[in-house]
Amino acid sequence: MSGQTPVGVIGAGAWGTALAQMLASDGRDVLLWAREAALVEEINATRRNSLYLPSAELASSIRATDTLSDLLACSVVLAVTPAQHLGKVLKSLPQPPRDLVLCSKGIEAGTGRLMNEVAVAAAPESETAILSGPTFAHEVAAGLPTAVTLACSGGEAQWDRIAPVIARPSFRPYYTDDVTGAEIGGAVKNVLAIACGVVDGLQLGQNARAALIARGYAEMLRFGEALGARAETLAGLCGLGDLVLTCSSTSSRNFSLGKALGEGQSAEALMADRRTVAEGAHTAPVLTELAARHGIAMPIAAAVYRLLGGAPARDIVSELLSRPLRAEQEGLA
Repeated sequence: MSGQTPVGVIGAGAWGTALAQMLASDGRDVLLWAREAALVEEINATRRNSLYLPSAELASSIRATDTLSDLLACSVVLAVTPAQHLGKVLKSLPQPPRDLVLCSKGIEAGTGRLMNEVAVAAAPESETAILSGPTFAHEVAAGLPTAVTLACSGGEAQWDRIAPVIARPSFRPYYTDDVTGAEIGGAVKNVLAIACGVVDGLQLGQNARAALIARGYAEMLRFGEALGARAETLAGLCGLGDLVLTCSSTSSRNFSLGKALGEGQSAEALMADRRTVAEGAHTAPVLTELAARHGIAMPIAAAVYRLLGGAPARDIVSELLSRPLRAEQEGLA
């Protein structure tokens, strides 16, 4: 779209490519950075990303690049790299953009830092925002209606800059300044989605999955509020909304991983063989450690951590079902 600066997207996986397609839906120029030269060539030559988002024919205004310095033309950049690689990629930017929108959901292993903390350390010149919510990549790429939370560390002034750049008729952002809440909702729901996949893989029924979603949400609230998040943020799109979506469909990588674990496949083989990243597998260990450090009861998250370590799924479920009986409002799962 002439007269407007391009929008940058770092990461050409399924989610990054879907966001690029959405941003280009009104003809705006989009620069999509990918690490792999072959993927850059494919996108530019064929308008396809056959590896990560084969269902989409990409807009002509998307240009792929493997050169981070090309993003110097962008005042708004969406960072959509896997959570565990975000810091390294951002440190490689020749000059960070004014507004950096973080779209990865997770907690950095080894440090326990949320993505906003990682970004502030790696790109302190940028003002950060968090984009999170119930979003399957293939639906966003297809232009199906989607609503998300946009949490702006720079408050309403930053919102006024970013919202018009990313909003589209079928992609509606909602504002908050609760960056911590938006981050925690996205990170914790990935771990809970693995647990719901296990329930599906063990064929324990819809009642069990609904109960797990509800009790998992209680864990999310406890953890979030202990770290300074607002309960109303976690009750919104980036918390409960995202939790319901990813705990209900094999379109979720985390749910699919859990389902395979429930069906008896080994965690080691699944993690070694997965082409795309199930962020919850990386988040579960550090989330469990942080919860223990803060004295927060998160038995479902801890169970997922043990599952990923090789514990049998049926044994873990039996342990959860045999926990002491308590009043629901005490908040213990």
